[in-house]
Amino acid sequence: MCRFSLFLTVFAVISTKVIAQDIGYAKKTINTLTSSSYWGRGYTNNGMAKAADFIEREFKNLGLTPIDAMAYKQEFSFPVNTFPDQMKLEVNGKALRPGNDFIVHQASKGISATANLIQKDSLTYVSPEAGVVLSVVPKLTWSVAQKVMDYTLIEVAQKAIPISPKTVKLAITNQLIPNFTAANVVGMVKGTTKPDSILVFTAHYDHLGGMGSSTYFPGANDNASGVALLLDLARYYAKNPSKYSIVFIAFAAEEAGLLGSKYFTENPLFPLSQIRFLWNLDLMGNGDAGATVVNATLHSKEFTLLNKINNANQYLVKINPRGKAANSDHYFFTEKGVPAFFMYTQGGVSAYHDVDDIAATLPLSAYQNIFKLLVAFNKELIN
Repeated sequence: MCRFSLFLTVFAVISTKVIAQDIGYAKKTINTLTSSSYWGRGYTNNGMAKAADFIEREFKNLGLTPIDAMAYKQEFSFPVNTFPDQMKLEVNGKALRPGNDFIVHQASKGISATANLIQKDSLTYVSPEAGVVLSVVPKLTWSVAQKVMDYTLIEVAQKAIPISPKTVKLAITNQLIPNFTAANVVGMVKGTTKPDSILVFTAHYDHLGGMGSSTYFPGANDNASGVALLLDLARYYAKNPSKYSIVFIAFAAEEAGLLGSKYFTENPLFPLSQIRFLWNLDLMGNGDAGATVVNATLHSKEFTLLNKINNANQYLVKINPRGKAANSDHYFFTEKGVPAFFMYTQGGVSAYHDVDDIAATLPLSAYQNIFKLLVAFNKELIN
């Protein structure tokens, strides 16, 4: 081998190693998506749309192409209840902080009232006249609703009210958007010899958005971490195309009920029968206690292969098998007969659907090894 050929070989090896192991790109992505500019990637302050634009730009910059020369975005719409403005609560005359001390149930209607509370049970207090229910909870966990109830439900952290609540004063604004428009973002690296055989990576990019004008939910682990891994894999395969085509789908509206993936499977941009395997990546920010794979019992041959690779390289301390579950965007693909795994990490920080799911405390302890595991699995599957 001549010196120039040797240089090219060494350079290629080093370049691939850097692509596979540089965690800086992932951290930058997570920091971007969890910043206040993206406002929880939800339904106020244009947060979800900004995140979709960011992912589309990354796909373009990385060299991914749209499916069949179509646009990168696949739009759809649905109703959603939002809280764009006022978010004030006083209990026993004490002002509480939104997100830290209390949350408004996602399906609540807006209200402006002062009322006395009646104790219903040890943790529930009501004002029938005002249409207010106050529930004392050990942990605040928010979500997304597509409808509005005929009353207002407030959840207050136990630590925020050391004595029983007697009075409540509220000023809360809600807005039901009947046709909120969101978009899945789709890009592809075309296969070199078998382009009609497709491997798919998916991750939802939406989160909970904001609650009022001063509180948003960053969603670092859920699921900026999965988007970071999705983009990192896109970055790798753009530089190292495989025999099969690799499709990358960033789904919207997962938190509203898996709506983006449902829409895609009902309106696919390519025949779902071409998918040889699909990986859904959600909650990728931890991993010191291993990971769990949903659908492991449905696809035992692939799960055996995954464990064989993991055991040979010690990428994860363990991979726990789990059966079928409708808990993320793989589900509607499974229902259509597409072989799919949903992987999520375990251990690390426990923040989930709260204001504490931030980039600064996300360990990414298994991120690099999960990357290597997925690339190795795909390589074995293709071969």
